[in-house]
Amino acid sequence: MAFQAGGQRSQPRPVPDSPEARAYLQDYAMLLEAVPFPSVVFDHRWDVVLANAAFETLFRGVAPHPTAMPGDNFLRFVLFHPDAGTILGEHESRWCLPMLAHFAAALERHGHDHGLQSIRRDIAQDPIMEAAYRQGLPHWIRAVGPHAVEHDGAVRPLLHPDPRWDTDCRVVGEAPKTLQDMGYSRLTLVLRQARRPAHAAAGARRGRRSAGHLSVVPVPHN
Repeated sequence: MAFQAGGQRSQPRPVPDSPEARAYLQDYAMLLEAVPFPSVVFDHRWDVVLANAAFETLFRGVAPHPTAMPGDNFLRFVLFHPDAGTILGEHESRWCLPMLAHFAAALERHGHDHGLQSIRRDIAQDPIMEAAYRQGLPHWIRAVGPHAVEHDGAVRPLLHPDPRWDTDCRVVGEAPKTLQDMGYSRLTLVLRQARRPAHAAAGARRGRRSAGHLSVVPVPHN
């Protein structure tokens, strides 16, 4: 992540060898830090390249996990971290399924990528998530339409630890051409001021811990 606990800036993940590319990412990290909303840059595997302090604040309370920390790989966090549902509201239907759809598209484009194949194996190890991926996902896309899959412009439930923020956000996907040429994308979660009392928002955060897999799509019976 761009900032870790204690305010120490970590080093970005490996970038292209070009000095120009490294300099661009260093400057882009400063731009990211000027954004007051959680913002993250990631590659085609969803490995996090850069993230700002607001992103760190949003996910600061999640428990350690060996493979699914939000500052390491955002897709793995959404799919596999048991705390994901405490922050990402309506976790399965509004976050997991759209991310699975993007993962399926990435796997189609980069089928031999070892990182994506590792995520695919972990999906296969959970029978419910595997059923969601193989049978439920195509049905869901047909039912909701392609627009529901896209991140950019979507309004999704978000349970920020700071009760001053409302319980949804606008997801903005954007990346300048230079970032795209490096194979990177960016997501920003545009927060909104809370429209209800802080104690009500806090109550909405209770009992949202997920089991680390999908349950909205039942396992098909033979």
